[in-house]
Amino acid sequence: AAPFVIDRRQFKEDGVGYLDRSRAHIYIQEERGGEPRQVTFGDYEDSAPQWRPDGAEIVFVSNRTEEPDSNDNTDLWIVSASRKANDRKPRRLTTNEGADAAPSWSADGTRVAYVSSVNPKLFWYSTNHLAVIDAAGGAPRLVTKAIDRNIGVPRFAISGDKVIATMEAEGEQRIVEISLATGEAKSLIAGADTVYEFDHHPSGALAAPLSRPDLPGEIFLYANGALTQTTRVNEEALRDVRFVRQQRVSFKSGDGTMIHGFVYAPTSGRKRAPAILNIHGGPTSQYDGAFDPEAQLYAASGFAVIQPNPRGSTGFGEKFAAALFADWGGVDFGDVMAAVDDAVARGIADPERLGVGGWSYGGILTNHVITKTDRFKAAISGASEVVYVGNYGHDIYQKEWEWELGLPWENRETWDRLTPFYDIAKVTTPTLVIGGEEDWNVPILNSEQLYQALRRLGVPTELVVYPDEDHSIDRPSFVRDRYERYLAWYRKYLR
Repeated sequence: AAPFVIDRRQFKEDGVGYLDRSRAHIYIQEERGGEPRQVTFGDYEDSAPQWRPDGAEIVFVSNRTEEPDSNDNTDLWIVSASRKANDRKPRRLTTNEGADAAPSWSADGTRVAYVSSVNPKLFWYSTNHLAVIDAAGGAPRLVTKAIDRNIGVPRFAISGDKVIATMEAEGEQRIVEISLATGEAKSLIAGADTVYEFDHHPSGALAAPLSRPDLPGEIFLYANGALTQTTRVNEEALRDVRFVRQQRVSFKSGDGTMIHGFVYAPTSGRKRAPAILNIHGGPTSQYDGAFDPEAQLYAASGFAVIQPNPRGSTGFGEKFAAALFADWGGVDFGDVMAAVDDAVARGIADPERLGVGGWSYGGILTNHVITKTDRFKAAISGASEVVYVGNYGHDIYQKEWEWELGLPWENRETWDRLTPFYDIAKVTTPTLVIGGEEDWNVPILNSEQLYQALRRLGVPTELVVYPDEDHSIDRPSFVRDRYERYLAWYRKYLR
């Protein structure tokens, strides 16, 4: 094997490893076969190609700034599908300094709808808005600026005066119809019906994988205001399975901020059950109505499950998400503890038998929780970070660390203030530490450091490392093993 020779800032990618200068470009493959024809070139990453309806042009997404590894400034570009060499130079369509993505043509090929993040300083805390621009160029129109909710997968309605899209909102993942005239969003699919992507037919019908708290994903058709299930892949396997009802809850955090989330009471029907505070990753994501096998597994095993959407979560506006900026383990710690207090007050959770755990940022916040309180009798820290400065130059978030915390040699006080490791001697909670051997997203180094510190301090702990696995543990035998270890750990300390 040849040595890796690195000359770029972003030199790692989870699931890939070290990066070289190879780039993804747009190619055209004729239906009749033959060699694919390359239509974009250069030292750029090109993605998300979409044909203009007449097939003459392709809109795509690319960051063509001087140093693309140092910013998120993706723009929309249009390139001719012609075979003529002089038509191959792409034309830049958008100039926003933030990320523009997910383009889609209008039926007449005169406009492009897309998703735009207009506050690059907030990067993943920033709201993704629906924008529309003339394909010939000009100023874009930010359609959903007043809504302040993340929009995704925009698709023009055949009428051209509306756009169908996904929207994160208050613990729901909706399909909405957005008026281009008013910017108002009308929900088509909402509530517990959860959809992350869809396909749009010219007739106006939608096809989408949809899930609910009691239904793993199946394909549904939406037409004339009605949903029709078209696949039943899981029906036979789940015929005799009883799922727990997901309950939506709202409560105030310590500073009066209203927090939303969900709880699952165990199938045993017992009040004051041992309870697990299950923290989501991200941090910019949300719990919603999607089928959650982990929550159902815990509930079926006699545990109550607490799933809050603390500050830092999406679905509640940019200010709510950005409240966590440079405050990891701060306001969100107060919010998740308020969720536990709420579950206790509702008679669902036994305050003497509490567990806490999560994956990725859920594991990171778990590390903060166990250094700040001894209320929990068991913890599971999955794919987490614990010594933040140790990730500089090591994980895949080099520009994001700098944007949020500054450079560690210039702003070390902030890095250390947010790092849970320096309070590790306060931990008394038995903690299972777990991760993937080849996780380049949140490297296993962090789990090793956490385990070593807890072991040295005499806190009950185990380290589980899954070989050849990245940030997502995908091998079926390992998925099962991970859930079995979760249950065994919580049963050992919460029963």
